[in-house]
Amino acid sequence: MRLNEFLGIKYPIIQGGMANIATGAFAAAVSNAGGLGLIASGGMNANQLREEIINCRKLTDKTFGVNLMLMNPDAENIANMLAEEKVDVITTGAGSPEKYVDMWKKSGSKVIPVVSSVALAKKMEKIGVDAVIAEGGESGGHVGEMTTMTLVPMVVDALSIPVIAAGGIADGRQLVAALSLGAIGVQVGTCLLVSEECPIHDNYKQAVIKAKDNGTAVTGRSAGAPVRIIKNQLSREYLKLEAEGTSRDELEQFTLGSLRRAVFDGDTKMGSLMAGQVCGMLNEIKPVAVILDELYNGAKEELRKLAEEAL
Repeated sequence: MRLNEFLGIKYPIIQGGMANIATGAFAAAVSNAGGLGLIASGGMNANQLREEIINCRKLTDKTFGVNLMLMNPDAENIANMLAEEKVDVITTGAGSPEKYVDMWKKSGSKVIPVVSSVALAKKMEKIGVDAVIAEGGESGGHVGEMTTMTLVPMVVDALSIPVIAAGGIADGRQLVAALSLGAIGVQVGTCLLVSEECPIHDNYKQAVIKAKDNGTAVTGRSAGAPVRIIKNQLSREYLKLEAEGTSRDELEQFTLGSLRRAVFDGDTKMGSLMAGQVCGMLNEIKPVAVILDELYNGAKEELRKLAEEAL
């Protein structure tokens, strides 16, 4: 069974839950284009997130979901609100959703945590989730250490529930690779940053387009919170501070508000331009529908070529 069948959508593609970016309107645009749109809870409380859910429902009659970062200060209230709203799909990160899973499933939601290791994936299966998203360190934003190519097949082999691949996926070749590793579909984020509908500042979009193959860096490893961003003045200064042994609290203060500066103000020097390594493959702004269509049909074409050139 492919992800599109599992979720009742057109394409086997989920949009990543990008904080301060994945609004109700953006999620609706992705769902209307055939993927699974996600509203990101990052930076919101329960009331604000409920408004985004209501807005999304005004803009689409398709399936959509919400991503809950469990380190959100209002996570408890958000979790209860998601059950009240009977959201189609709930993805989670930055913690274990164990105490919420039964409540969410009773409300009719599919629960799909993001995992970065086999051990965590096994724990999620044990607590009764519906599937997991195995995300490799090629992705943008908060990352783990394992690559998608190594993580996904290990998680697939360890679990009996469906696995969705994430990290380093922006075209049909990578979608085919994910499926060949045993995933039922993919989650993408960076390639959607350069969509017409994505609500980030145009400076941010242009920075993604200009980035080369080695255009990202991982900051925050010394603080135990690695984050992949596009290289800029912020990343250089942050890495210098890390090398000097700056404390975690000081590093947090240094980057306070930096994502919002990137998203809303278009600050490409001292803003946190979260993006994955695939930014080096992206070179133009397109409608979401075109991006998803090219991903899916590109995969079909790759499969056709592989069949012709079978070993």
